[in-house]
Amino acid sequence: MKKLTKKSQLIFYALGGLGVNMLNLMMGSYLCSAIIASGFSEEAAKTHTFQNTDLVIVAVWAVFGVIAKVIDGIIDIPMAAFADNLKSRFGRRRPALLIGLIPTIAAYLLFLIVPNNGQATLLNTIYLGVVLCLFYIAYTLTMVTYYATFTEIVDNVKARNMISNVKSFFDVLYYIFGYVGVVAMLKGLNIRIVALLVLPMALTMLIPFFMIKEPDNREDKGEKVKALNLATSLKYTLKNRKFIVWMIVYSCMTFGVQLFLSGINEYFTGTGMNMMFVMMGSFAPVPLTLYIYTKIFNKYGFGFAFRYAVLSYSFGMLSMFGVSFIAAGIARTILAILSGVFCSLAIGALFSVAYSIPSQLAAEEQEKTGVSNSAMYFAVQGLFAGIASAIGSYVVLNILKSITGVIEDPFTVNPMYFVTLICAAATFVSFLLTFKLPKSLVNLGKADNND
Repeated sequence: MKKLTKKSQLIFYALGGLGVNMLNLMMGSYLCSAIIASGFSEEAAKTHTFQNTDLVIVAVWAVFGVIAKVIDGIIDIPMAAFADNLKSRFGRRRPALLIGLIPTIAAYLLFLIVPNNGQATLLNTIYLGVVLCLFYIAYTLTMVTYYATFTEIVDNVKARNMISNVKSFFDVLYYIFGYVGVVAMLKGLNIRIVALLVLPMALTMLIPFFMIKEPDNREDKGEKVKALNLATSLKYTLKNRKFIVWMIVYSCMTFGVQLFLSGINEYFTGTGMNMMFVMMGSFAPVPLTLYIYTKIFNKYGFGFAFRYAVLSYSFGMLSMFGVSFIAAGIARTILAILSGVFCSLAIGALFSVAYSIPSQLAAEEQEKTGVSNSAMYFAVQGLFAGIASAIGSYVVLNILKSITGVIEDPFTVNPMYFVTLICAAATFVSFLLTFKLPKSLVNLGKADNND
């Protein structure tokens, strides 16, 4: 694959995943809710739902939701194997991107078309459930292929880290747009219209499609690497001790981050704090904090930089926990915003490592053994992250919800306060586990080790 060398090229390339990620956010946070009016106020239901009524049989839809989540977690492995082994006159990555992108857009559009509008039927439920599963399959193929190219599109640690950092910056942008911009549009537009307005963003995936230049690999002409079947590729990945230790560290970090994101509405509702102010404090400084993280990474190496990030996040969450007990007023607002600022020191970095470390380890594997299976590294990481997220978002969060009643006594501690304490503990455990990382990974990117 032809390498990118200019900073402008790396920045442009990192923009590629923003639009498809945005479709995934829309599907998970808005469209799956838009087919069920229950839970919305009468006024909100007019814009937040398709028809201001239930369009599916809720109990059956819940089953499809679980199936879709399971598929989303498991499908990464076979999709990665497909992307790593695809042969064509255009190479493997460009065709795989297109094979994933077109069905992703088609499934997104099909979800907006309900067979029996205005009524909850079994046909609606099965139709939308199948479309949801197809969306996740196609989305997974698209993104696992895109992430796999982070290994191949550049040839050194510094460039790989730059793409990852810029990608994490764009992640912050689509989170802001998804949870602030979309909410603003829903004040006057129906969710279907908003979903269609968001759809053109998916075309950002054409950026990497046209920037990738690969030779014909149907007969391995000039290829210096070998692809593997699913079982062998998975075996190579799981035998990489360095990667498995990183997965344990990464899973603890992911648990702490995703638990907070999943329980964010309940937490802020329970504490009475202004979520918008805290989120601004958390996300607005990210460009600067990413710059600081990069400087630390380049001077002291990945280990020191990552420890700085998870400790910052852990301290921010612990601070937020303490703020929860302060009486409402200007002091609590200021302290809550400062807690968000501490979290901002980590947010961009914690997104970035999800791209930089697997791509780097895959590159090392390829250099050492000649095996080219970078997509599988991202697939296995996705599986670990999915399990960690599920434990946080569905087990721990639901336990806290189940013991949270209507708090009438102002001196009663709301169990949802403990979301931030658990997040702080999980990320601190991740910090401690970094001392088990191999020295070569800890020193990755360090000034005297840079390529």
